[in-house]
Amino acid sequence: MTGFAQVKGEIRQNGGGPSPTDGVSRADARLGFTLSLKSVNHRFLDLHFRLPSGTDSLEMQLRRLLKEKVARGHVEVSLSLDRATSETFSLNRELIGGYISAFRAAASEFALSAEPDLNAVLRIPGALDSANDSADGEIEAAVMAKVAEVLERLNQMREEEGRGIVRELRERMTHLAEAGKNVQQHRRAVLQNYMERLQSRMQELLGSSIDRERVMQEAALLVDRSDIQEEIVRLETHVQHFLGLLDQGGEIGKKLDFLLQEMNREANTLLSKTSGLAGEALKITEAGLAMKAEIEKSREQVQNLE
Repeated sequence: MTGFAQVKGEIRQNGGGPSPTDGVSRADARLGFTLSLKSVNHRFLDLHFRLPSGTDSLEMQLRRLLKEKVARGHVEVSLSLDRATSETFSLNRELIGGYISAFRAAASEFALSAEPDLNAVLRIPGALDSANDSADGEIEAAVMAKVAEVLERLNQMREEEGRGIVRELRERMTHLAEAGKNVQQHRRAVLQNYMERLQSRMQELLGSSIDRERVMQEAALLVDRSDIQEEIVRLETHVQHFLGLLDQGGEIGKKLDFLLQEMNREANTLLSKTSGLAGEALKITEAGLAMKAEIEKSREQVQNLE
């Protein structure tokens, strides 16, 4: 099921003492964050994360929690950090100095005239040390504290869509049951027609010197094998089971999909047994095709349920 939810949070830090890299005091800093969850339909649970670098531990916690709370769907998890513009940055002198020394040593060794690019140097991870760089634990705790809220919002949207899908599935099952009753009404007439045609054909092929009683027995056996009563009963049973699962709720998507496969098998068998017959049998064919259409539409919707 589809859904989107977003929550925002903020962490305030007291700068306090000097930086361990250059002794520069840091001012109080604010770190805001936005956590977003977006889900679309998928047969299985497929998690994708877009998190800032250095948040591997947070990703593991989010992944574990989402697996517990979400059963199916393609879920995108995004976390963006909003650092305050007044935040104080300091240079990681040890890291930058080591990079520049290595750069100049390589230039000297290979007789190249080049100087380090400051823009490139400052893009090195850890080159700029901010008040928030030591806040990994605080970020993780603050984000995890908001996960329950964003999941609740996401599930509210998903549940609303789910209620709409369930309503449609109930309508499909009603149409399917009506088609089954329509088939049942024409079943006896079709059997009688089939038996008469079979007897006539056998007499035509065997001539007048035949055992009429024997012909009747063989015809009755073939008609019995062509009867669709068993398929109708099984189809009705599957429909009732389907509706019972909808009433039950919970993670029922895969069970419903299996039942629809069984319904489709019964509809195919019903159509194969009545193929080639005319008269009222055509009405059974029409009802069988209507069944298959309702089943296929239901299968499309069931893929969206957990």
